[in-house]
Amino acid sequence: MTAPLEFGLDTFGDVTRDASGAMITHAQVIRNVVDEAVLADELGLDFIGLGEHHRADFAISSPETVLAAIASRTRRIHLGSAVTVLSSDDPIRVFQRFATLDAVSNGRAEVILGRGSFTESFPLFGFDLRKYEELFEEKLDLFAALLSQKPVTWDGKLRPPLRDQLVYPPVENGTLKTWIGVGGSPQSVVRAAHYDLPLMLAIIGGDSARFAPYVDLYHRAFREFGCPARPIGVHSPGYVAETDAQAREELWPDYKAMRDRIGKERGWPPMGRDEFVHEAEHGSLYVGAPETVARKIAKTAKALGISRFQLKYSAGPLPHEKLMRSIELYGRKVVPMVREMME
Repeated sequence: MTAPLEFGLDTFGDVTRDASGAMITHAQVIRNVVDEAVLADELGLDFIGLGEHHRADFAISSPETVLAAIASRTRRIHLGSAVTVLSSDDPIRVFQRFATLDAVSNGRAEVILGRGSFTESFPLFGFDLRKYEELFEEKLDLFAALLSQKPVTWDGKLRPPLRDQLVYPPVENGTLKTWIGVGGSPQSVVRAAHYDLPLMLAIIGGDSARFAPYVDLYHRAFREFGCPARPIGVHSPGYVAETDAQAREELWPDYKAMRDRIGKERGWPPMGRDEFVHEAEHGSLYVGAPETVARKIAKTAKALGISRFQLKYSAGPLPHEKLMRSIELYGRKVVPMVREMME
C-alpha cells in the first residue's frame, strides 16, 4: 500500500513588514517563524523546513538553532533545513547539530543537503567558489559515511583524513533522515541515488511535469544499483487566500519585490504581471483559493509520484499576519482536499 502524501512548509525567514509598512527586525522575523511553525504543528502538518542564508533579506542563518526553539513548542511536526549549504560547512558539525536537534525534538530532525543557489556563504566562511562542485561532492561523501554511526575511516583532498573516528552525539533511534536537494542537475539526481538518499526537487519555475525525466532517472539509477528507490519530495512557492483574486493581489507586489531584488543580482529582467499570472496558472507557483492550490498540488503529486509536498509559504516582505492566514488555509482546507483528490 502506498504511503499517504506528506505535507510540509518551507521558509527562508524573509524579512517582512509590520502593520504600518515598516520593515521589522531580523530578531522579530525569527520569533514570527517560530510562531508560524507552532501553528503548522497545531494544524497537523508533517514538516517545517528553514532555509540557510547569509544576507540582509533573509533572517535565518542558523536553521538548527531556530528549529531547536520550535522543538520546545511543538509535539509532532518534523523539523529540518531547506536547505543546509553543505559546501561551505563542515560535515561533522552539520551532523552533530542535527543529531542534537534530533535529541531535543525526540526524533523529529531531518536535514536537506544542497549546494545552495546563493553563494554568500562561500566568501563569508573562506571557501573558494571555484571549487563549488568539488566542495559539495567531497563533503557529501563524508556526511554519507557519518550516517552509519559506525567508526569512520575516510580520505579526501580538502580536509584531513579520519581514522576509525566516532562522532557524537549519536542519533538515538535509527539514522538521521537526510535528503538531497536538487534544482535540476542530472548529476545531483544520480548522486542522491548513489548514496541511497531521498530526493527533494526544488521546482521554482515552469510546469512541474518537466521534472518527470529527473524522477525517471532517479528510479533508473536505483535499479542499476540494485536497490529500491527512496522517497521524492517537491519544494515550490505558493500562497493561499480565500479566493484566487485575493491570493494573487496580496502576493503579487511582495513576490515581485523579492523576485526583482534577486533577479537584479543575477541579471534577470524585472518580473511582469503576465509572467506572474502564467506561473500561477501553468507554472510552479501555487497561489490561489484552497481548491485551486489543492488541485495543483494533486496534479504535481500524481505526475511525479512524490511522497511529500513542501510549500515555500514566505515571499519577500509579505506580512506575518498574512502568512499565518495562508498557513491556516493550507492546513485546514488544502491538505484535506488534496488527500481526497489522491484517493
